[in-house]
Amino acid sequence: MPDKSSHPHLLSDPETALAEAMDNAPRFSQITDDVTVTVRTFWLDDQSHPEDHRFAWAYHICIENGRKETFQLISRSWEIVDGLGRIEHVHGDGVVGEQPIIPAKDQFDYTSGAMLTTPGGFMRGTYHMLEPVSGQRFDVQIPTFSLDSPHGEGLLH
Repeated sequence: MPDKSSHPHLLSDPETALAEAMDNAPRFSQITDDVTVTVRTFWLDDQSHPEDHRFAWAYHICIENGRKETFQLISRSWEIVDGLGRIEHVHGDGVVGEQPIIPAKDQFDYTSGAMLTTPGGFMRGTYHMLEPVSGQRFDVQIPTFSLDSPHGEGLLH
């Protein structure tokens, strides 16, 4: 039987492996009106096919409500820019099929993904929020974050 003490990140402990991956992932953060959006990106080697110009990433987003009021994420707008400067605009309701309500001093986390035809690029965007009690709408910026693969000729960002 192998000595597990010399292999601290075995598949038998996926939570530890995930926590380490999250800690080591590139982190991008921005605060808008006491709402902090933090993005961590992950290269998905198993879902990428460079020979077919398919490069995949996952990104984990944490939205922290530092405000005194509860708000709801109603919709989002993304700008996805590939390594050749081509821009794709994506708009939609909520995130990952939800329009989450985020109480004051609480947070909402989700994970999604992006596919590009180039080995790198970046994304940025805006969340469109609503305070249910007052009816006030406001926007929260999603920080610009880079999507860099090991197949690029060097980091673009």
